[in-house]
Amino acid sequence: MPSKILSNSVRHLISISELSNKEFETLVTKAIAFKKIIKEDSKSDILKNHQKLLGKTVALVFSKRSTRTRISSEGASAFFGAQPMFLGKDDIQLGVNESLYDTTKVISSMVSTIFARVNSHKEIQELAKHSSVPIINSLCDTYHPLQAITDIMTIKETFGNVEGLKLAWIGDANNVINDLLIAALRVGINVSVATPAGIEIDPKVVLVAEEIAAGNGASYELTHDPLAAAKDANILVTDTFVSMGEEAQTEAKLKQFAGFQISKEHTGVAAPNWKFMHCLPRHHEEVTDDVFYHENSIVFPEAENRLYAAISVLDTLVVNKGDFSK
Repeated sequence: MPSKILSNSVRHLISISELSNKEFETLVTKAIAFKKIIKEDSKSDILKNHQKLLGKTVALVFSKRSTRTRISSEGASAFFGAQPMFLGKDDIQLGVNESLYDTTKVISSMVSTIFARVNSHKEIQELAKHSSVPIINSLCDTYHPLQAITDIMTIKETFGNVEGLKLAWIGDANNVINDLLIAALRVGINVSVATPAGIEIDPKVVLVAEEIAAGNGASYELTHDPLAAAKDANILVTDTFVSMGEEAQTEAKLKQFAGFQISKEHTGVAAPNWKFMHCLPRHHEEVTDDVFYHENSIVFPEAENRLYAAISVLDTLVVNKGDFSK
C-alpha cells in the first residue's frame, strides 16, 4: 500500500489508498454527522463549529473549472468561520512564471489549508511535499478522494448496512473509480468494474484493491462486459467518457465506449433496489434520461453531499490537525 505523504508531520488527503479502513470510515461518519447538524439548523452546534477556524484563510488552488468542488470547498470553509480564497489558473503563478516549490511555500505560509484541483498527480505530490499545511486533493488526473467519501456517504444514507452490496462501475478507468474502488472495498461493498477493451484500471490501484479484499472478504472483478457488471448490482455508477484535457480525442473515445451508455437494459438486470449515481456533470452518451432522472437515481443528493465530505475533511485535517480520533 502506498505510504502516507507527510511534510513537516502534516497529514494530507491525497487518495483513499493512503487511508486505513478506520480512517476512511471516520471521514464518512463525520460527514453524515455534520449534515445532521446543518439540516437540523442546530444554532448552538453551528456557532460552536463556526469558531473553529475563525480568522483563518483557506486557499482553493484550481487549475480546472468546477461547480460542486468550488461550492463545497468554499461552503466548508465558511462553516468553520474561515475565509475561502479562490485562486484560479489565471490568478496565480502556479508553475508558470514561478516554480511550484516557490508558489507552494508562499501560499502555505499564509493559509490554514489548500484545496488543490489540478491537472497531474505529480502536482499534488509536489504540493504535499513542500506545503506546511494540509493539501486536500480536490481532483487530479489520478485520484478524486472527496468524491469517494461523498459516494460512500450517499450509499450509507440510502441503504443503511452496506456490507455485501454490489457496486457496478460502467465507464472509463479514471480518477473517480481509482478512489471509489478502494473506498467501496474498505466498507465491504463488492465492486464490478466494466471498461471498454483496451482500457484497464491502474495496476497500482488493483494491487491495493487486492490487499483490501483479502483482508475483509469483499470482492472485486474487472471486466469489459457492462451487462455482466450490472447483473444483480445495487448501485450503478458512471462518469464522463471524455475527461477535461481529452477533448481532442472525443470522437475516438465515443467510438471506444459504444455500448457503455447505462440504460434500461442495465437496470433490467440489476438488483430490484438498484440506485444510479454520477459525480456530474453528466453527458447524454453516459446514461439515458430515463435512468438519470428515474426515481431510483440519487445523483442530486450525491452532489449535495460533496459539501459535508469537505466539511468532514477540514475538521479532521485542519481543525484537529490530522488526528482522526477526535
